[in-house]
Amino acid sequence: MVLQAGQALFLMQTLMPVLQNEGRTTKSLLEAVPAGRGDYRPDEKAKSAMELAWHIAAAQQRFLSGVAAGVFDFAPINKPETFHTGTDIAGWYGERFASNVAAISALSDEQLAKVLDFRGVIHLPVVAFLTFHMNHEIHHRGQLSTYLRPMGGKVPAIYGESYDSAEAKKAAGAA
Repeated sequence: MVLQAGQALFLMQTLMPVLQNEGRTTKSLLEAVPAGRGDYRPDEKAKSAMELAWHIAAAQQRFLSGVAAGVFDFAPINKPETFHTGTDIAGWYGERFASNVAAISALSDEQLAKVLDFRGVIHLPVVAFLTFHMNHEIHHRGQLSTYLRPMGGKVPAIYGESYDSAEAKKAAGAA
């Protein structure tokens, strides 16, 4: 795929509000992982809730920092030993997300149009990796959202209200 610089800038300007909204949604989902229940997994072969939450956060860092730098770094991104809750991961995610979005927003038209290599398998313009990243994150976010109720948690609003967010709104209105 070859993009002209102006086309890449247009795509970035179009995708950035979507990316920012998806980032807020992901952060709220990470925060919804109930403390003390991070070891939950629906099947022995599935990742635990904390493993999945960390995968979402670390993959966001890998994709968006790679987009900002114009090259992907595949060094492991290990979860800090001090992170024991979804809120811990959400805080880290939010900080990295904000700095990565700022760096991406500062890229020139030419940088956004540059073709970037992902593991020798995918070759797309830098700006196209924003969509690639969002698709990956949304996929895993869907997985994590299905863990929440069996863990005793509440599903936050994702694309419109969830049952749990609607019930919380009713309860707040009654108070």
